[in-house]
Amino acid sequence: MTQETVTLSDAAARRIATILRSDGHKNAMRVSVEGGGCSGFSYKFDLVDDANDDDLVLEKDNAKVLIDSLSLVYMGGSEIDFIDNLLGQSFQIKNPNAVASCGCGTSFSM
Repeated sequence: MTQETVTLSDAAARRIATILRSDGHKNAMRVSVEGGGCSGFSYKFDLVDDANDDDLVLEKDNAKVLIDSLSLVYMGGSEIDFIDNLLGQSFQIKNPNAVASCGCGTSFSM
């Protein structure tokens, strides 16, 4: 597993900035990895107020994303993207460490 950083696509940054503006009370989106999901691990997205000491902080175009150090072990080298097409809208993580993922794009295995 790689310890590279995580990147944020322009589409994801625009969507996160819109979400944070509309909420008004939270100033960042936390992305984390949890055990579970149909492929072994799943991504979790939460709106939060503050960063923790061990967080990676990504900032782009008024969007702020926090990733804790444990989740970063699983997400290093990934890109957080936002997809808006005929099938719907969703955040997707393009993770080079994942050896398999589910059809919904929210869980993966290593």
